Amino acid sequence: MLNTFQWMAEGCEMPRLDFCRLQDWIQRVAADHGRRAGELTYIFCDDERIIEVNRQFLSHDYYTDIITFDYTHGRVVSGDMYISLDTVRSNAEAVGAAYDDELLRVIIHGVLHLCGINDKGPGEREIMEAAEDRALNMLRDHEI
Repeated sequence: MLNTFQWMAEGCEMPRLDFCRLQDWIQRVAADHGRRAGELTYIFCDDERIIEVNRQFLSHDYYTDIITFDYTHGRVVSGDMYISLDTVRSNAEAVGAAYDDELLRVIIHGVLHLCGINDKGPGEREIMEAAEDRALNMLRDHEI
């Protein structure tokens, strides 16, 4: 099975990213977790769209930076990831991070969920944040 990445925008401008570089990074992060990247679709959107998806599919009535739909089979990670660029921007401002850095963190956050890392239970947030930091260091340390 070949890796299939799709990058889409709904209701917002497509972020300026080096998608080839990101795809290589995502594949390396998946491999680091004993997985292989399969079909991955990133849908960048605004807050209006993310809350619509959250209400329709998860019955949640709040904004979030990412919603990940997991279609993983075995060791091949696959899924659709909706990313609200509005929430990414407000979260970056809230924590004093650069927008681009926060966007990369959210992009890899979805893949880490597909690799089996959770962030809702006791102690899980710290595990997720450590995995995000490790992945971001992989990107910084290996200029692709």
